[in-house]
Amino acid sequence: MYYFYILISDLDMKYYYGSTKDLINRFKQHQNGEVTLTKCRRPLRLVYYEAYTARQKAVFREKQVKNSGAVRANLHKRI
Repeated sequence: MYYFYILISDLDMKYYYGSTKDLINRFKQHQNGEVTLTKCRRPLRLVYYEAYTARQKAVFREKQVKNSGAVRANLHKRI
């Protein structure tokens, strides 16, 4: 399985969007400060994820959410 996921920073209440094959390990990397973009924004919470059978679909969803304000706004309403 591949995952599109959303984290929120408890520090600045901003969202981070990503995709990965191993959601549990990737979240641990974020929590341990091993990811440059979120290192200074810890602590982080996993607030949403979607599972896909193909990597391309998870990456497409990540790009879709990052590039479309309307898609992002609708998703934030669900969180």
